[in-house]
Amino acid sequence: MALASWGVTVHPTNRPFLGVTTSATGRTWRDRLDLRAAQSALAITQRYDLPELLARILAGRGVAIEEVPAYLDPAIRTLLPDPNTLTDMDAAVERLAAAVCTGETVAVFGDYDVDGATSTALLVSVLRAGGLDPLFHIPDRIFEGYGPNIGAIEQLAARGVTLLVTVDCGTTSLEPLAAARRLGLDVVVIDHHQAGETLPEADAIVNPNREDDLSGLGHLCAV
Repeated sequence: MALASWGVTVHPTNRPFLGVTTSATGRTWRDRLDLRAAQSALAITQRYDLPELLARILAGRGVAIEEVPAYLDPAIRTLLPDPNTLTDMDAAVERLAAAVCTGETVAVFGDYDVDGATSTALLVSVLRAGGLDPLFHIPDRIFEGYGPNIGAIEQLAARGVTLLVTVDCGTTSLEPLAAARRLGLDVVVIDHHQAGETLPEADAIVNPNREDDLSGLGHLCAV
């Protein structure tokens, strides 16, 4: 079947709108198919018996013919990025696993916003499933402000905490986490906020927005 008889209008290039050809995330904006994409759309329709419009959308998005079933029926196991590409992820996992194996007292220090609260709840649930009874602290927005603070850390240390895990915060908390280290606590930071040149003292800092992180996952939140 020829492309013309199939009803595909083929243009050699895309027309930029106001000079813009890509989205903020780098995806190409298409208002028409080039020859290769039109041929791919035709092949998608023939192989999977899909409507022409859907096939053209898939081709325009650059979906390869063999990837169509997975694209239309996605599964979490195939979409989740590899967490081991994040800098310090292995060190963080090893430290948390050691805490579970030895029954340490772990404290989770979260943030008061949505991803901070859900990160705290999720990590506490995981640690409980591992047999621990972790402490957790979410600071008062008015009286404590954002991120770890020395007063709260001192209270956690007094309760026997040996490992402090910050979620959705901690990347810029240089002095509070230095205080935690002076109190004898190990520290793991799990965060996504922009990092400066100087990072806090910690056993692991998992943050895709670290300057030295090459995972390309800077769009992720803390959860």
